[in-house]
Amino acid sequence: MAWTCNLHLSRKIPYSLASSLFISKTSHAFPSPLRHLSATGTFTWDDVVRISQPESLPDDSSDLTGFFEKIRICNRGSEKQSEFIPFAIEDQVVGYIHNGFANHLRKFQDVFVFPQDSACGGHVTLHPMLSTPEDRTSAVGDVVKCLGEELIPAIPVTSSFGAPIFFALERAAAPYFGIKAYGVHMTGYVERDGQKLLWIGKRSQEKATYPGMLDHLVAGGLPHGIACGENLVKECEEEAGIPRSVANEAIPVGAVSYMDIDGYRYKRDVLFCYDLKLPESFRPENQDGEVDSFKLIPATHAANVIRRTQFFKPNCSLVIIDFLFRHGYMSPEYIGYLDLLRSLRSGDCS
Repeated sequence: MAWTCNLHLSRKIPYSLASSLFISKTSHAFPSPLRHLSATGTFTWDDVVRISQPESLPDDSSDLTGFFEKIRICNRGSEKQSEFIPFAIEDQVVGYIHNGFANHLRKFQDVFVFPQDSACGGHVTLHPMLSTPEDRTSAVGDVVKCLGEELIPAIPVTSSFGAPIFFALERAAAPYFGIKAYGVHMTGYVERDGQKLLWIGKRSQEKATYPGMLDHLVAGGLPHGIACGENLVKECEEEAGIPRSVANEAIPVGAVSYMDIDGYRYKRDVLFCYDLKLPESFRPENQDGEVDSFKLIPATHAANVIRRTQFFKPNCSLVIIDFLFRHGYMSPEYIGYLDLLRSLRSGDCS
């Protein structure tokens, strides 16, 4: 369906939303400072090492409070779910759209159909003339470009992982439609003298999101048209210089999920987790300019950094906490053990 966006950008979205609507810089803003150190992205590896030492703060390693705080950072705004309208295609709910954002979509009457426009069961849907994935991708993509910018490779829009794909949408726009997004996160580790040490990356200061913060050795979103395993191999090469022969040894170990509401954005992410045991001689080398540097630190010290600071990119904390559970660093004797384990899948893990 061909149509033209004939509105000037400044008239489309008020209060300067147009300039930031689909720009990935509009990601999480940290809540007010916790009792732990907060991140600014300007800390150094010396700061990381210092705060990771068991003796640097007089706290109890069995205290899970710092871990729960990281879970909450990734799962804000659950009390605001009533502000969102289900977004359904072919009677399958694929996302959720905020009432305020829906008002901006109503002008695109040949793309979106709203409850008062037809008997569509109290949800937003796409115009019946958009009957193929290609038509839907093109039409919704044009809306995205009219309201903001096209920035990020497309992700598949489905009701659940592996289900039929209804259309594809730019990743940066996904939270505004409440579309579930998938990613792959890999924990690369080394075993030395019976101890596990994690390779941690420090993001480039030039990154649009979370510049200078700590990250996994390898992580990335799952684009349209590529399998999880193949995407992980690609990310391994780009982010850490890990050859295919080594990356193929990564073991899939499960998934974590979260749901975060921030204004018009309803972020519903599922992260497939992988472990890769690396030789002691391995040294990561970033290939795409997105990582500033890497450091190998004991898993127990990485746990301290998560508990005590906000140095890590928020969703990375969830994956490392999951690693700590699976590798025996968490004990059922710790108060809140089962609650923390359950909370790692607070989102719709489907």
